[in-house]
Amino acid sequence: ISERYNTERGFDMHTSHRTNSAAKSLAVTVIGAAVKKGLLDIYKPAPIPEWSTPGDPRARITINDLLHMCSGLYTEAAGNPQQELYFGGASAAERSARNIIDSMPGKRWVYAGSDTILAIRALRAVINDDARFHAFPFKEVFWKIGMTRTSTETDWNGDFLMSGQAWSTARDFARLALLYLNDGVWNGERILPKGWAKYVATPAPDQPNLPDGSGYGAQFWLFGPKQGLPEGTYTPGGARGQFAMIIPSKNVIVVRRALDYLGPQSAFRMARFTADILAALDSSTD
Repeated sequence: ISERYNTERGFDMHTSHRTNSAAKSLAVTVIGAAVKKGLLDIYKPAPIPEWSTPGDPRARITINDLLHMCSGLYTEAAGNPQQELYFGGASAAERSARNIIDSMPGKRWVYAGSDTILAIRALRAVINDDARFHAFPFKEVFWKIGMTRTSTETDWNGDFLMSGQAWSTARDFARLALLYLNDGVWNGERILPKGWAKYVATPAPDQPNLPDGSGYGAQFWLFGPKQGLPEGTYTPGGARGQFAMIIPSKNVIVVRRALDYLGPQSAFRMARFTADILAALDSSTD
């Protein structure tokens, strides 16, 4: 175990700060815990109240589609209008649910925070008890694995904004990664369904077309030989350089939390950084 923090700027192992879209991996973990408890079936239509009218074509959208960013809901651009969802004034989940459908569910990948928000909205609908719903991520996931410095924001309507509005620490994200490295088991207790780690790390039906060839699973980004990493590497990904690389074949986790600016010249090369760490570990054991 090795860790380093920018203490000169006030950061240490207990400093919690914005996760940005790395929060999406928190969302799928919470959904996994709900599946484990029998509250949700991700392959059945998502129980979104706004889609319950007979004949509504959106009623065919499954939670699996939402987690894969393949809902088929309309979006003008990648990121859907995520800023509008957060700051537009309407309830984020209601604004997302009342969107139109313009593609067959499960066929088209578009990076849309609204899909994440709707997956969590489905959990709220089936729990049907707001006190229990708001406690669920903490009691069933975060606190069980020691993520006591992680919090997720809600909008004014009480819907979790796990598409990007969460706060956490490097150590807490290491705990999340360790949970997946152990296939959802923590200290002998199964938190996530057996095989959930494989599920989130399996490529979605449609894939992003990115220059580096990275892929997408279920609210996790996928890496492998194209990026100089072992097959099966996957990670949360935040817009300001937040990663928790999980490399099952090496039994290694690499967490990086940062405040990067966006742009190709300033973006941190996480895949290269992880590859360098793996090379250093390999050389140290030779």
